[in-house]
Amino acid sequence: MAEGAGAGQGAANAASGTPPALDGRVLLALIVGQLGLHAAMSGLRLAAPLQALREGYSAWAVGLLLALFAAAPVVLALKAGRLADRWGYHRPLRLSAAIALAGMLMAVLASRITGPGHFALLCLAATLAGSAANLGMLATQRTAGLAARSDTDRVRIFSWLGIAPSFANVLGPVAAGFMIDAQGFSAAYLLLLGLPLATVLSVRSVPHWPRPAPAAAVPGRRAWDILDAPGMKRLLLVNWLLSMCWDVHAFAVPILGHERGFQASTIGLVLGSFTLSVTAVRMVVPALARHMHAPWVLPAAMLGTAAVFVAYPFAATPAWMGLCAVLLGVTLGAVQPVVMNTLHHLTPDQRHGEALAFRSMAINASSTVMPLVFGASGAVVGAGVLFWAVGAAVGSGAWLAGRFRP
Repeated sequence: MAEGAGAGQGAANAASGTPPALDGRVLLALIVGQLGLHAAMSGLRLAAPLQALREGYSAWAVGLLLALFAAAPVVLALKAGRLADRWGYHRPLRLSAAIALAGMLMAVLASRITGPGHFALLCLAATLAGSAANLGMLATQRTAGLAARSDTDRVRIFSWLGIAPSFANVLGPVAAGFMIDAQGFSAAYLLLLGLPLATVLSVRSVPHWPRPAPAAAVPGRRAWDILDAPGMKRLLLVNWLLSMCWDVHAFAVPILGHERGFQASTIGLVLGSFTLSVTAVRMVVPALARHMHAPWVLPAAMLGTAAVFVAYPFAATPAWMGLCAVLLGVTLGAVQPVVMNTLHHLTPDQRHGEALAFRSMAINASSTVMPLVFGASGAVVGAGVLFWAVGAAVGSGAWLAGRFRP
């Protein structure tokens, strides 16, 4: 009887394109695949602006270069989500690796030529690297979410997957920075070029699951109709408020540290303690997955984040700022698996890629626009008031998060 049920479940999975449950080896391959793409992008995000600054480009040009890493996914996310819905995992990941390799080659070329097209090549490299990381992330998240067999399993899987971008944000910039100091920008880009190759190799360890069944054609249906799903707009708003906190922290901490005369290495340690805290929390969440429910995790995280933001401007020493960064890593690091699990419940299997694309669009739009807003307002009111304003916004949004039901 159990064997017949298993065969029936396998047939159902094949019909719907649902992957089988993930084992540890496959989950590790998914993490490595995402790590290779994200580390290449984050390393380029450090190296390309540094090269532009050393060659005399203006701060505005550097801002444009940084914006392209997030702006391209805003434009292409919906198409990338549909590709994931149509193709599944392997083809999007191989395409992502090819796009990332092309981006790194453009950066290598930009480091070896001079002339008017030099900066344009760096901009193209940034666009390609950001697009590749986004496409690979959407395909990986879609596959992992469908492979989970329960809410607890899904929270656990997304917690492990969340380690990849956190670790990549350390691996890519550190590797690129050391290589720039030792051998120059061209060598750094060649080093980063090797990271997408790890993605290509990891894809071979992921089984070829059944192709996902296409979404049924509905006359007059548009991609934006997915926002009409009950709770979807509320979830995206909550997700945007939380992602804005990442942006303001990365923007305001260097300003706050500079105002207090801290050395660059000290400010870097504060930001690094935040990243390490996020990574540590995502390693602990799998053990607590069965207790991680949206109606209490999301409001608690938002209120905790608001409290840290209120305290941050009063942290007068590096040690206290580091403690605030660690606490912020706890509150923000724990919510992503819960958000992803909630998103899974709000959308049909055939449209998960589209739903993930809308979430990605909101995050990347925030990362593109909000630093400009922070820059304009921070120059007027200062970093401390900026912390308090964003803390008030995210704290006031906690009541929205409390309305989700398991």
